[in-house]
Amino acid sequence: MSWEVLLRPEVEQDLSQAALWYEERQLGLGEEFLKEAVCVLESLAKSPLLQSRRHPSKNIRWRYTNRFPYRVIYEVKESEKKVIVAAVLHAAQHDRNWKYRF
Repeated sequence: MSWEVLLRPEVEQDLSQAALWYEERQLGLGEEFLKEAVCVLESLAKSPLLQSRRHPSKNIRWRYTNRFPYRVIYEVKESEKKVIVAAVLHAAQHDRNWKYRF
């Protein structure tokens, strides 16, 4: 059974900013980043519980892209079979950049 994946409004901005940054460095690289990010989002619909819980009281997890140093930060609502993606951020960014989204 598939999980419903919902994106917070900020996620679109996260993705477009990162893609633009990569595209400015090399033509086509921004599109490659977006394709990889979409693959991660699609994988969440199949198996969101693969990653370890990263928050002591909430079911918050993250999954890294393969090629780019970005993590998709999400919350799993097991009883509702929903995955709420809160952020797609560079792996080096501090946690305070996404915690306010939950």
